[in-house]
Amino acid sequence: MTKPTSAQPYLDEIKDKLYGDSTVAKIWGIASPALSQPEPPTGFPNYAPDGKYVLNDADYWTSGFFPGSVYALLERSKNYPDFFPKNKINEVKLEFAARWWADPMASRATTTTTHDLGFMIAPAFKREMILTKSKRSEEILITAANSLASRFDEKVGCIRSWDDLPPIKKDQTPKDMDKDFLVIIDNMCNLNLLYLGAYLSRDLRLSTIATKHAETTLKNHFRDDWSSYHVVQYNKQTGEVDSRYTAQGFADESGWTRGQAWGILGYIETYFWTKDRKFLDASKNIANYYISKLPQDGVPPWDFDAQDKHIRDVSSAMAAALGMIRIYEVEKDEEFLKKGLKLVRDCINLSYNNDAKLNDDGTVEIGATETILNNSTYIHNPACNIDIYDHGLVYADYYFLVIGNKLLQLGLYE
Repeated sequence: MTKPTSAQPYLDEIKDKLYGDSTVAKIWGIASPALSQPEPPTGFPNYAPDGKYVLNDADYWTSGFFPGSVYALLERSKNYPDFFPKNKINEVKLEFAARWWADPMASRATTTTTHDLGFMIAPAFKREMILTKSKRSEEILITAANSLASRFDEKVGCIRSWDDLPPIKKDQTPKDMDKDFLVIIDNMCNLNLLYLGAYLSRDLRLSTIATKHAETTLKNHFRDDWSSYHVVQYNKQTGEVDSRYTAQGFADESGWTRGQAWGILGYIETYFWTKDRKFLDASKNIANYYISKLPQDGVPPWDFDAQDKHIRDVSSAMAAALGMIRIYEVEKDEEFLKKGLKLVRDCINLSYNNDAKLNDDGTVEIGATETILNNSTYIHNPACNIDIYDHGLVYADYYFLVIGNKLLQLGLYE
């Protein structure tokens, strides 16, 4: 592949942080202590107020990202050894750690009560399948895809996201599952699991469901300016839209930035499987909206329409940047590559924690914070009874690692 000369300054600026020892140490410093325990982990990193991770059990929607992060390091060690400190971390030990952290997630593949199986299962088990030729990971991915497909409704044309609104909003009215069918924009990033399951099992039904969900979401989730609603509530009995609103954004009509990022990434991933131009165009249009709303320093606020724009969401930026880089992968359009890399650069400038040390023997001095990046926002909707913002977040770090590996895969670093 010919190197994109106009993007080279950004590639040069971010290289040391993408592949530096501190980045690796933040993951290994959390992953490696679990190896001394007699059983695999039961608590999985989520968000990190005051720099220390809050842990959730394996049933929580974010719990697949840290095992996926360990596997992303293994992917780098095996495929791109010049960009990994192999002299400090033994690859056999790293592979064991990746599986040790992933093992508790395997049983979640049969779960049919969540739409988040793509987030929970794919980050670790797709890489395990590719890197180790594991038959069990292939079976886990197929099982999870079928579990996710069980939530599809023919009349609505979508996978149900939530059975009810999560108990976060004040004065919240419970939903009726027989009538109310909730779909959130986040669900676009779980479709990749269905396409992968279809490919592995040769079951066209799974990919048909994924494509139908993407088409229905394209029809009903987006405003004229290509900003996305967070929640679309359908009438399950008629398949029609009842209402559109937010659960985690600033307001029903606002541009919650992480929701926009899920749209960018979800639609470019859908295009990779379908080669249907409308999905590529959707990803590009959402990306252009996103870029047009960025502040002068380039780091997105938690919501593009909120008044407190000093509160950021770097997790949104990492997912959006990955989507833009993948648009470049398809189109070879250097403008999207530059915009994605600039987003990474600007977030590094504000939020990168360069305080971890990876010692020669593989031990870690993790520093004041356990995450690679700061300044994410879990939820900051003023109508909610929880308020968690300005912290590290496991999937911000996960997408940061994935971006690093993707740039290597594209041959943009030598």
